[in-house]
Amino acid sequence: MKSGSVLCNRGGRRRPKRATALRVPPSPALPDLQPSNAAIDAIRRGHPWLWRDALGRQGASLAHGTVVRIVDEKRDAVAVAVFASEGPIAARVWGSQPGETAIEGLLATRLDAAFLRRKRMIAEDTNAYRLVHGEGDGLGGFIVDRYGQVLVIEAEGGATAHVPALVDALWRRGEGMGIASILFKNTRSTSPEKVELLRGTPVTEPLVVMEYGTAFEVDVLHGQKTGTFLDQRENRQIVRRLALGKRVLNLFSYAGGFSIQAALGGATQVTSVDLAGKAHATASRNVKLAGLTGERFSFITADVFTWLAAARQRAERFDVIICDPPSMAPSEKAVPKATKAYRDLHAGCIELLAPEGIFCAASCSSHMNLERFLETLDARALGARALSIVQIAGAPPCHPVKPAFPEGAYLKFVVLT
Repeated sequence: MKSGSVLCNRGGRRRPKRATALRVPPSPALPDLQPSNAAIDAIRRGHPWLWRDALGRQGASLAHGTVVRIVDEKRDAVAVAVFASEGPIAARVWGSQPGETAIEGLLATRLDAAFLRRKRMIAEDTNAYRLVHGEGDGLGGFIVDRYGQVLVIEAEGGATAHVPALVDALWRRGEGMGIASILFKNTRSTSPEKVELLRGTPVTEPLVVMEYGTAFEVDVLHGQKTGTFLDQRENRQIVRRLALGKRVLNLFSYAGGFSIQAALGGATQVTSVDLAGKAHATASRNVKLAGLTGERFSFITADVFTWLAAARQRAERFDVIICDPPSMAPSEKAVPKATKAYRDLHAGCIELLAPEGIFCAASCSSHMNLERFLETLDARALGARALSIVQIAGAPPCHPVKPAFPEGAYLKFVVLT
């Protein structure tokens, strides 16, 4: 990030410099990119990405973050996009109107629409949710998550050049929401200091936020993603409705979101398995924040595959099993290996499922589409204990997806019995 930012975990008192909005000259000063006809057709249907291989040698001299016009073979403007100098995605579409060319205007239009969507769909007893979901909100490359008074930004592609302008726009709109801090999280950095304060008050400790009236702890400085897994919010409510009187197993449990909702739903026993001991410590604190006692909870620090094998030897049985592993297919090349891993994992889960039990299988891998994922849950994968699907869910409404952008529907949550 630019100089003048303050690292959150340094606790500095220096006031961060106010970000200056980038001003871009209006069309026709914008450079034009004329991709292949197939790419033009996809963009007209609403797909927000322009692949680099559709450009040939075009764009080699463009600076990272340049706002460009995408034009067809007649040189008619099709869209306005933000260019990236590296990576397979050459540009992300931010606008379809030729007159939308200034960053301030593009951000204002998209953010106003995104804020209005959340106002309509987020419950009053929830203050942890996604405020901007990249392509789904017309701001490809940007993620903004809200945790109470704190906003956390992630950026990739050409959007990284426009973080200062985004911060300005968010800060103006966040005043009425009580926003006190805006952070930037570089999730691809290997440095322990990968969170920066861009505006407002430094954040030095975990936050306590609300999800459907349930308090839980989020570590925006060191936690997964921007702090936690907001995309499973509605699926945690599914588990809560299924858990009454049940013995529940939560695999890859992290901070215990599914476990706590299961207990709130009336589970008699909740076993959580994860390799990260620190996550269990957070989960234990979340149990107390939710007003629960620890008697029904068992937190086990172990490799899930190893633990499953041992549990089979002990003939353990559970009425509800939730399996939500980290992404197993980070690329298309990894899909065959990931498919086998999912099959093995799901088969191991089914061996622990009680008669008439309920199995909730999740995947957050965008390269593992729904059809492929269901192949890891069919009769060939599960053997004699073949189950039927009773519900298929995904990410919550604060993660909108464009109809022409199936890549955006990354999360699968399948309930079988």
